[in-house]
Amino acid sequence: MEEEKLVKQIRNKGDKDAANQLINSYYKYIYLYVYKQVNNQEISKDITQEIFISMLRSITSYETKKASFKTWLYKIASNKIIDYYRSKNYKYTTKIVGIEEIDISNTKDIEAEIIQKEHIKEIIDIVNNLESNIQQIFRLKVFGEMTFKEISEILEISESTVKTKYYSTIKKIKKELK
Repeated sequence: MEEEKLVKQIRNKGDKDAANQLINSYYKYIYLYVYKQVNNQEISKDITQEIFISMLRSITSYETKKASFKTWLYKIASNKIIDYYRSKNYKYTTKIVGIEEIDISNTKDIEAEIIQKEHIKEIIDIVNNLESNIQQIFRLKVFGEMTFKEISEILEISESTVKTKYYSTIKKIKKELK
């Protein structure tokens, strides 16, 4: 597989071209995964950069036999997003973000957009208060659009456990939103 070859080149030779190639092939996907969860371009770029820095720093610990590179990278991404939501920066910025952030220039129904953003924020607030392994399952399924099988590989738990935790999380979110 091409990824394994690139990983070996990075590990053995510190090959910058291989690192750039690996980052370029995943950057868009990881950025979108992050953006769907934080809904802020600058913060998404920062977190995405942190994810790839972590990837490069820990690439020697990546075991090709244990999981695919994509699986390993999304696990790093999930952890970074959880770290972000636990950070003081997140708590500070959510207090100062106001209605001025809503783009009204192209919006036909501003009220619907405000309501939708409020629901998304409520859901993210609920998810942020869950245990980190449950957050990871929810984030990978909803924002990463991964299958239960892929999530079970990333988190190294059974697929049935992933399904059970995911659906119980959905029930909990619905109950708290009512």
